[in-house]
Amino acid sequence: MTQPLRFRHRTEVLVNADAARLFEHLDDPRRLSAHMQKRSAMMAGGTMTLTADAGGGRAVGSVYRLHGRVLGLALDVSSQVEEHAPPRRKTWLTVGEPRLLVIGRYRMGFNITPLVRGCRLGVFIEYAWPERHPWLGRLFASAYAAWCTRRMAQDAQRAFAEDR
Repeated sequence: MTQPLRFRHRTEVLVNADAARLFEHLDDPRRLSAHMQKRSAMMAGGTMTLTADAGGGRAVGSVYRLHGRVLGLALDVSSQVEEHAPPRRKTWLTVGEPRLLVIGRYRMGFNITPLVRGCRLGVFIEYAWPERHPWLGRLFASAYAAWCTRRMAQDAQRAFAEDR
């Protein structure tokens, strides 16, 4: 039985960039998943590699995949772009059942709200616990979701910090 996406987390930051520049930066899945491609405590020292189809994750229907090893276990998740509305919003969701440890299927995205100076960026995730080991979701999913959205938002914020 497939679980509904009943858990949510959202991180908001102010970014010193106009909406078009920020969207262009975030539209690249390599930038958004950069925190997954580096060793960290939240990744238990593992890393993931991103591959994308010809659409590069930048068009509705485009598919990209993260795969790698964490704690010696093979992880794999494919996502498909669901909504692509420059320069304001983008969403993507998992395709099939992901092979992840602490979260299961998910829908992610970001919203950009232009301000007088810069933008407000909101990065969100809606997720289910993993089908195979839901107890790992109960223990760690909330912390992982917060880390993931925070890293995406703060990485974008840092990318434009030198413009100040």
